[in-house]
Amino acid sequence: MHKRQLGKQGLTVSSIGLGCMGMSDFYGSHDHESSFATLDQAVNSGVTFWDTSDIYGPKTNEQLIGKFFKQHEGARSKITLATKFGIMRDDAGDFLGFNGHPDYVKQACEASLRRLGTDCIDLYYQHRMDPNIPIEDTVGAMSDLVIQGKVRYLGLSEAGSDTLKRAHAVHPISALQSEYSLWSRDIETTILPTCDELGIGLVAYSPLGRGFLTGAIKSRDDLESGDWRLTNPRFSEQNFASNLALVEEIHHIALSLNCTLAQLALAWIAERSPHYVSIPGTRSPSRMIENAAATELIISQQQWADINHKIERCQVFGLRYKEEAMAALGQ
Repeated sequence: MHKRQLGKQGLTVSSIGLGCMGMSDFYGSHDHESSFATLDQAVNSGVTFWDTSDIYGPKTNEQLIGKFFKQHEGARSKITLATKFGIMRDDAGDFLGFNGHPDYVKQACEASLRRLGTDCIDLYYQHRMDPNIPIEDTVGAMSDLVIQGKVRYLGLSEAGSDTLKRAHAVHPISALQSEYSLWSRDIETTILPTCDELGIGLVAYSPLGRGFLTGAIKSRDDLESGDWRLTNPRFSEQNFASNLALVEEIHHIALSLNCTLAQLALAWIAERSPHYVSIPGTRSPSRMIENAAATELIISQQQWADINHKIERCQVFGLRYKEEAMAALGQ
């Protein structure tokens, strides 16, 4: 597994990471046994950049990872561990808003450290911006955690260009986490140029379009009742069938390259910049192996030009979140 650098502060991670959210929340049924098998395979495959958050579960995803570390001696030292704070949920899972208050930053970090069973978080993100708290105040509190040795590097998730610049002026931001994939490219206009300007790496979440771009989801009936994706605009009755045209195009390209759709989607992100890293989520050891193998694809520049031309002809239908959630992005 190759390594990539995020930011200019020394953070180096595996070029393919692991998004752990689906092991505990949002995407239907899950169990610890398959999650542990997947985490174990991630270590064996060199997929050592793991991403979680205190809202996944809520809290139970961090607990799951902490339990894995406790039961697998030496595993923690092999993992670059990222978690997030700032979105509030109650124990029932209902969303309560955002919190970037400096006092809360430190409380949330302490709680995450306990659940994860570690004394330091490698990359600590603000999950969403709090419109009531200046970013300078929030990042100032985050920088205190770095000074105290509780956090190594800082990141923001779904921040806008102005926020990135203001935050970076307080303390270097090593990574921006944002949705980025073959069907989510809105950050290319202003946000990614700002990252390039400031030397901030990109951590692309949902690089497989929440599973849609893998071709494994052929209809809404393939999703369990209660799966969050059933409420997502791109998975709506109106948009689902229309978006299959993009998957069909990816399928044809993948066949010509003798790779899977997932591998093509992950390789596409890696090709955009040497400072972009994907964190596809999975609960399957075999999918973990498949995703890791995306780093082995050899695709020429001419092939990439042809691929991009074909992909850009495909229209994407539906927002990536509901309108109220979209309002919290890019602030």
